[in-house]
Amino acid sequence: MAANTKKNLKKKKTLGVVLSGSVYIQSTFNNTIITVTDERGGVIAWASAGSIGFKGSKKSTPYAASLAASAAIEKAKLRGLKKAQIFISGVGAGRDSAVRAFHNANIEVDLIKDITPISHNGCRRKKVRRI
Repeated sequence: MAANTKKNLKKKKTLGVVLSGSVYIQSTFNNTIITVTDERGGVIAWASAGSIGFKGSKKSTPYAASLAASAAIEKAKLRGLKKAQIFISGVGAGRDSAVRAFHNANIEVDLIKDITPISHNGCRRKKVRRI
């Protein structure tokens, strides 16, 4: 009887302090996704223009990207983030405004690098139509 009344109590997971990390900004034509990781690559915080509440074509605006970056910054600051390296990928409109949000949030930026994949040759062209 005493074994049945005993509850399985789970210990709450403690979040460690992260002083420096990496920020990945993926900016597409439809959305902007910001991911903040620690030095080992574990995700600390993330936010996107869609998760903030924007829908449709408003997700692809620079304003939505800056609000998404601000939301990711607030979550990362709770973990103690002070320094960051920024990696930008994609061709969307929210690239610059997301980077500006990190500068305005008093986070020391060590590096800003564009990691957008660039095709060197691409697919084979279509055959010429002969009539």
